Amino acid sequence: MQINPFDLLKNVQALQAQMGDMQKKLESVGATGSAGGDMVEIDLNGLIELRAIRISPELMHDDNKEILESLIVSAFEDARNKVKEAIGREIGGIAGMPDISSMFAGMA
Repeated sequence: MQINPFDLLKNVQALQAQMGDMQKKLESVGATGSAGGDMVEIDLNGLIELRAIRISPELMHDDNKEILESLIVSAFEDARNKVKEAIGREIGGIAGMPDISSMFAGMA
């Protein structure tokens, strides 16, 4: 079987275009995670990039520093889990496959 390098190049170019489209799609996916009864909220996009943090004014005291730090981490984890679920739905919808969010369970 003879492989045509031009066919390979076409396939690589098509794959690159699909990856670019996927990256744009991931940028548009987003989720908000919260902790402490919505006292801390974090927005992430599908690339797990931080878009916003909202902190309730009542947490803005020196004696709440450790609590605030913990709530930020919890809100981030909540947002990250929601983004992974949304990515699974989006990719499944694109590929005509069922929800594949479980594939993203190990995503950092």
